[in-house]
Amino acid sequence: MKQAEDSEILQKFGVEKTRNEAFNLLLQKYQQKIYWHIRRLVIDHDDADDLVQESFVKVWKNLGNFRSDSQLYTWIYRIATNECITFLNKKKLKNNVSLDDVGNELAESLASSTYFDGDKIQRKLQEAVLKLPEKQRIIFNMKYFDDMKYDEISEVLGTSVGALKASFHIAVKKIESILLNED
Repeated sequence: MKQAEDSEILQKFGVEKTRNEAFNLLLQKYQQKIYWHIRRLVIDHDDADDLVQESFVKVWKNLGNFRSDSQLYTWIYRIATNECITFLNKKKLKNNVSLDDVGNELAESLASSTYFDGDKIQRKLQEAVLKLPEKQRIIFNMKYFDDMKYDEISEVLGTSVGALKASFHIAVKKIESILLNED
């Protein structure tokens, strides 16, 4: 099935009687990508499901105000990423732990997750990624797993392309170091 173009989705969303259809097209196009983006950041399936729902509620409420000065895709990613950061910060405050400890907690939940079906190598990579500082982890996930271009990541995070490239390079080196030192 061919996915709708963003312009078609936005046009239909602007008309009251086709608004629900437009939103269903948007969900078909982006829900799975957003789920996996969120899932790699928060690890837990149930938390990811909740955050996907919260993200798309915000998309629904604000899509009428979307100005098209960025791509729809990056705008949705920005909303989802901000929801994840807020969630992780709340988790950190609620449990009174540092972000590093949140990463360790996420790694433990990855190890016990019944929803994770990756092999041993994938699990090691995910555990290494979880040891990165939050911003490096987000950048690494967007570049490596979501295959986003630096200019798209820049739009989502509001960070310069140069800083993103540096953060990604540092993240890759840290992951390599972690993986080599575990063997």
